[in-house]
Amino acid sequence: MSTGDGVGSGPETPLESLGRTVQSQIYRAGAFGRRPVVPVSPEALESAARRRMSKQAYAYVAGSAGMQGTARANRDALDRQQIVPRMLVDVGTRHLGIELLGRPLPTPFLLAPIGVLEMADPDADVAVARAAAETGVPMVFSTQASKSMEETAAAMGDAERWFQLYWSSNDDLVESMVTRAEAAGCSAIVVTLDTHVLGWRPWDLDLGFLPFARGQGIAQYTSDPVFMGLVRQRASRMASAGRPAQPRPNLAAVRTLASLTRSHPGDFVENLRSPLPRAAVETFLEVFSRSTLTWKDLAFLRQRTRLPILLKGIQHPDDATHALDAGVDGIVVSNHGGRQVDGAIGSLDALGPIVQRVAGAVPVLFDSGIRSGADAFKALALGARAVLVGRPYVYGLALAGQEGVRAVVQHLIAELDLTMALTGCRTIADITPDALLPLS
Repeated sequence: MSTGDGVGSGPETPLESLGRTVQSQIYRAGAFGRRPVVPVSPEALESAARRRMSKQAYAYVAGSAGMQGTARANRDALDRQQIVPRMLVDVGTRHLGIELLGRPLPTPFLLAPIGVLEMADPDADVAVARAAAETGVPMVFSTQASKSMEETAAAMGDAERWFQLYWSSNDDLVESMVTRAEAAGCSAIVVTLDTHVLGWRPWDLDLGFLPFARGQGIAQYTSDPVFMGLVRQRASRMASAGRPAQPRPNLAAVRTLASLTRSHPGDFVENLRSPLPRAAVETFLEVFSRSTLTWKDLAFLRQRTRLPILLKGIQHPDDATHALDAGVDGIVVSNHGGRQVDGAIGSLDALGPIVQRVAGAVPVLFDSGIRSGADAFKALALGARAVLVGRPYVYGLALAGQEGVRAVVQHLIAELDLTMALTGCRTIADITPDALLPLS
């Protein structure tokens, strides 16, 4: 199916010809005065989404830590690698498929876990899930989702999905989340290591905005029986203690109350009368993270799931060695899109040394900074088995919901396909380090 407006082609379009197909659709529509609903240029995509999103939503999605130095380092690291095209290779047919954790995938792309997607579109994670299923790109469910993993999984059918785990300070909650992920058909657990405390994020701080404090992005928790048991205990203690003195309400306080009430499961009016929405937020803020986690704690997770375990946030080769010693099944080289530590190493600069250290023992995936198919090509050339894409698909979600996500994904696949054709690569395996020349 072709939409004719640049949003993208349908799932039946062969991936081997997707680049030229998407190009042709956009140019043909342009002949009749229709431009893409979702811009193809990464800069135009972000700019259009910024105009559509609230100030708080855009700051939360686009902002990074401190002076945004690590976000710039991610871009700089990608820009320092230059592609060297090769000629007179028969690339009439390309194959973008890979095998990852023993499962075939049609492309090397995955949708990274991103929380609080309700700030971009009301359908949030469900819209992304449907687009992921349409394009064959696995979605990594966020722990900080706006929709429960069960609801999101139902929107995907049999399509591939993973679950990202933020390791809570409550181990019973960790076990419950993992058990639910298995039941929801997730085929891997991705433990995010680099957010046991929130980084210093000036864009959010200057707005005084933390979505979780407003009840947003905690649907995985409020749909969890262990978590809700903790919430009811807290609500009971709150009731026994009596209502504390409250400052005079203002418009901001009323908006926060409305957000808390609207985000919590159940009837809005009943939630207004109930202590549970506020107790849920306070419980979440208490149990969200655990800064005492060490390598030996990974055994707890291994004993509680049959699924492959990947560690996301690895930046140092020695940590890759520790991960192998712990028996994990994969590594995701990531600096959280620059959102956690300002002045840190660009993620692509960390990739090569980690790939060398791992030496093929487990797949190494890449995350942080991918904005184009050419970016993905560079990460694959440096040894990544697959790449995770984050902010771009959120911008597509903000602009056109499910169709916007699909358009962004298909633009990325199309550009990777054409880049392969123009560099003499027929398969993903053909994308090797000698396809790049580092800028001196």
